[in-house]
Amino acid sequence: MNLRDLKYILAVAETRHFGRAAERCFVSQPTLSGQIKKLEDELDVVIFERTNRSVEITPVGEAILGHARLALEQAQAIEQVARAHQDPLAGPLRIGAIPTLSPYLIPQILVPLKRTYPNLKLILSEEITDLLLGRLVHHEIDAALLATPVDDTDLDSMPLFDEPFWLAHPRNDPLYEKDEITAKDLEEVDLLLLADGHCLTHQVMEVCRLAERPTKGEMADLRAASLETLLQLVGAGFGCTLVPALAIRGAWMTDSGIIARPLGNLPDAFRRISLVYRRSFPRRAALQAFADVIRQNLPNTVRRLG
Repeated sequence: MNLRDLKYILAVAETRHFGRAAERCFVSQPTLSGQIKKLEDELDVVIFERTNRSVEITPVGEAILGHARLALEQAQAIEQVARAHQDPLAGPLRIGAIPTLSPYLIPQILVPLKRTYPNLKLILSEEITDLLLGRLVHHEIDAALLATPVDDTDLDSMPLFDEPFWLAHPRNDPLYEKDEITAKDLEEVDLLLLADGHCLTHQVMEVCRLAERPTKGEMADLRAASLETLLQLVGAGFGCTLVPALAIRGAWMTDSGIIARPLGNLPDAFRRISLVYRRSFPRRAALQAFADVIRQNLPNTVRRLG
């Protein structure tokens, strides 16, 4: 057994296909298949059940794959420890971020991160919360910027900041005449929401005290895939929505037909952004450095933590 064999079985597990796994590992399919068969013979177990149509992981294979991921991560850590002898914050750092945060936060931190830690290579991916948690558990990313609490004993988090929600409404909306937005106002607006799967949808519903999505009226069938699309709908006069504070700095604020209003009298109208990571991740110093850069480069529309 060697690290190469562990990389082979992980590639098959992730692609569920021997041919695609071989391409990922830059070897021929017979070579990859032969090495995996040798490993199975050595361990006297079957890791994959193979048919002409599918590749399935056996129960013992699932257990082996869990250890294989840890072994490869620790092998990478050994390499990183060696590099850290000269630079403790060198090498790649794979960060995931939710799409309602990434476009507004990441551009603000890239330059100061590069300036402060020139040898730290940020590798960014953008997906919804459930997909990021899956990638985190499977060691495909090192940490994730999330806006929801995580209940998993294998994961830990660094709270970074609290991000208030602002109300975005069309210029010709009756709310324009109100000096202050109240909770009752939010209960009565035509609320636009992102498609299911975005954590922002549930957070907005909680602030507006909605037990479920609207099922009647013009807004019921609208399911925007991105915050930008949602704001274009607001600007076109289709309704209102709640926007995270960092997003109010976006280009949509210019000649968009949208008015953004703070919700200062609603103390619970915010979301908490945290950096979530595996407890077993060995490069805690790199995560702390990344978190510190974020905290140091936040605008005054959010509240820093830590």
